[in-house]
Amino acid sequence: MTQQTIAVFGEALVDDFITEQVVGGAPFNVARNLAAFGMATLMVTRIGADKNGTLVRSEFGRFGMSEAGLQLDPQEATGRVVVERNADGHRFIILPDQAYDYVETAPALAALSQAAPGTIYFGTMAQRHEQSRAALRAMLDSSSAQRYLDLNVRDGQVTERCAFESLHLADIVKVNEDELKDLFSWYTHTKPGTKAIDDAEMVDACQALMRIFSLQGLIVTLGERGALYFGAEGGVIANQDCHAPVRIVDTVGAGDAFSAVFLFGQAKGWPVSLTLARANAFAGAICGISGAVPADIAFYQPWINAWRGDAVMPGAVA
Repeated sequence: MTQQTIAVFGEALVDDFITEQVVGGAPFNVARNLAAFGMATLMVTRIGADKNGTLVRSEFGRFGMSEAGLQLDPQEATGRVVVERNADGHRFIILPDQAYDYVETAPALAALSQAAPGTIYFGTMAQRHEQSRAALRAMLDSSSAQRYLDLNVRDGQVTERCAFESLHLADIVKVNEDELKDLFSWYTHTKPGTKAIDDAEMVDACQALMRIFSLQGLIVTLGERGALYFGAEGGVIANQDCHAPVRIVDTVGAGDAFSAVFLFGQAKGWPVSLTLARANAFAGAICGISGAVPADIAFYQPWINAWRGDAVMPGAVA
């Protein structure tokens, strides 16, 4: 592994639909996408010695990922989210005290030192317990890698304090519209809308967040309306291309797909405008399939070919 390696810290878990178990977790979705694009990826997480752990581990093999950062917990269960279907869609029950809450610092640091990554991706969910939170802090303290925060504000799981500390640790932050509104209410005391990307009040509030947390970049994803990138120098880059598929199957994993392509583009040295365009397009395509990660790795090949200049970049697919 080299400086082109991307380290991903956080939860690898199983979404339990009772009749079906699907491997997920936002960080693990990002890591699998990166690996599928051919990026050397270090996934730092912890699983249990159980059936669900075997499912997670099989994904490491399917995507050809290193297990150097994979820890096995002899007591705690592999992360599990119970998904209940109801009239409004789904209800997610995020269980406490899962293996990913207990990532140990020493093996995490050992794996990180061997990988020497150029970027460390982290979220907020896996910071809910002090042990994993301490492991992440130690990783960040020991590395000069760029820090990419995918903020994920979940009721009952992520506190404002955790978000505040994570923002101070980050270089680049990605949020969606709802998360951006949370940040506005917490830190700017304004309530600008996000429907118009040229909304001056919204731009001012985002730039205020940049200053408060000394960020190098702030990414705001707007679904089918594209994405914005706020740079440290005060500039704003927008991509408004709509990549909604002909038929939206579900939007699970779209944000994770966006992050993966953004990080991949950074590693490849793409201009930010091109990176946003490609991240939006791939996120749109993920909305056209079931689940957060394609069941068939062949799904990635047309994108890889296009980004090599071998073909016209595909649009979102049905």
